[in-house]
Amino acid sequence: MFGWLYKRITRYSLYIASFFAVNNHFSKNIYQGKLKGYFCPGLNCYACPLARFSCPLGSMQNFIGARSLPVYVLGFMGFLGIMTGRLVCGWLCPFGFSQEIPYKIKTPKIRIHRKYTYSKYFFLLIFALVLPVLTTEPWFCKICPAGGVEAGIPMIILDSSLRSLIGILFFVKIAIVVAFISSSIFIKRPFCRFMCPLGAIYGLFNKFTFFRIQVDDNKCIECYACQNVCPMDVEIFKYPESVDCIRCGECIKACPTNALSFKYGLKPTVKNPSQENRS
Repeated sequence: MFGWLYKRITRYSLYIASFFAVNNHFSKNIYQGKLKGYFCPGLNCYACPLARFSCPLGSMQNFIGARSLPVYVLGFMGFLGIMTGRLVCGWLCPFGFSQEIPYKIKTPKIRIHRKYTYSKYFFLLIFALVLPVLTTEPWFCKICPAGGVEAGIPMIILDSSLRSLIGILFFVKIAIVVAFISSSIFIKRPFCRFMCPLGAIYGLFNKFTFFRIQVDDNKCIECYACQNVCPMDVEIFKYPESVDCIRCGECIKACPTNALSFKYGLKPTVKNPSQENRS
């Protein structure tokens, strides 16, 4: 079923559809209706003039800042993580999509070792958990480049009264936006791989999710075709449960021997020792 759907639905069309599904409030005033009490699966800035839903990461920080356990938010993210792993990043997050487009520009590319991608857990721990507890402020929201693109820049353009309030933090956020968008010309999805706390949370479930990518060792020839097309630069034939795998399926489409496939359900039985070592 998943193979059939993947062949007929492009990720890019879902990125665009998901953005307008949760961002359709066409007004310069921030929407404050009932839907703001709910949040969408991916990053979606609360302060975006178009936004009708909240961001799960921002909501989590606000609960933590209020010294309240974010049970509802964690339950929501945990449910999505168990059911689909990090699929949200690969099919629904518009900011992830915005990084894939610049990478298509023909320039020399930079490949960074997978061990450095664990830096996103630093941002999760410090900016999304510790600082909100200490300061009662949603600190990651203050530096989030997705929020800068969706809310910071549009609000300054639409509301002239806010321009006098611009401070150093705004320029820091814009600098981060410029840094990640420009670096995505040379590096695959740098924000998603090195900074995003929400992706870090979903990635923790990749070992336990029902939705996974299965590798057939009898067919795999280790040609690295999967890594070459992977938006997250994952050696999927070695690490099918990597915290960086966004279940986009590009590797499945590129595999010359059909060694990769989507699998939904309980974790498949290990076929041989080499496959177990790859986990």
